[in-house]
Amino acid sequence: MDKQFKTRSMIFTLYGDYIRHYGNVIWIGSLIQLLEEFGHNEQSVRAAVSRMSKQGWLQSEKRGNKSYYSLTEQGKARMEEASKRIYRSESPKWDGQWRMLVYSIPESQRHLRDELRKELVWSGFGSLTNSCWITPNPLEEQVHRLVDKYEISQYVTFFNATYEGMSSPKELVDQCWDLDDVNAKYSQFIKEYSEMYYIDKNLVEKGDISDGQCFVKCASLVHEYRKFLFVDPNLPDELLPNQWLGDSAAALFSDYHELLQTPATRFFESVFE
Repeated sequence: MDKQFKTRSMIFTLYGDYIRHYGNVIWIGSLIQLLEEFGHNEQSVRAAVSRMSKQGWLQSEKRGNKSYYSLTEQGKARMEEASKRIYRSESPKWDGQWRMLVYSIPESQRHLRDELRKELVWSGFGSLTNSCWITPNPLEEQVHRLVDKYEISQYVTFFNATYEGMSSPKELVDQCWDLDDVNAKYSQFIKEYSEMYYIDKNLVEKGDISDGQCFVKCASLVHEYRKFLFVDPNLPDELLPNQWLGDSAAALFSDYHELLQTPATRFFESVFE
């Protein structure tokens, strides 16, 4: 992952976990100071913020000679959706239906097709064939937002469908998603972070860890766990494999986050303007 993308990704994490709970706006100086804790310099923060503004995630306003940045409506909607999935307590309930999106985007607008695919994967759709994507989750709202954002209503057809065969729903899932690979990633996360959790729990209990260190650890934890939004389609229980580790990873994330949150927030508040 290149440095600029890493900076941009960490800015998303900070907006999602902190800034949006504090009026959704931050002075660029505070943002630079917070990101310096992770080794990002002023230049890379300014470049990432400028790129995120061009992409429609952030908007800026001047107050005197200071620049302040806040999430746009599109940015707020994305953070809301990400937060719901990161801090969810259980798998979604399934109504037995499948949502199916079919698109036919002309070659001259290939860049739109690539953007749409990325967004569909992020939302939890799986590719059944090249331009036919499915999900068991009721993502109607997200689909309408995507279609409006890219202005592609003339190229997209969207169905709420019943699966009639020719195999089982679980086989259909295997065709669209590689859940074994996702499970292996969860296994790795649990192995790595459970060791760190017990070490940090000990440090927090003894008071041997600073608020700044807790802030870095907490944001890095969210940052790492947030990557599952790009690979885990968030399927209902009925469609998951038997030895699914997603729930164990979620429980570990939740305990670890709770351990670090209070001191991390104290540090954030000391820098925030």
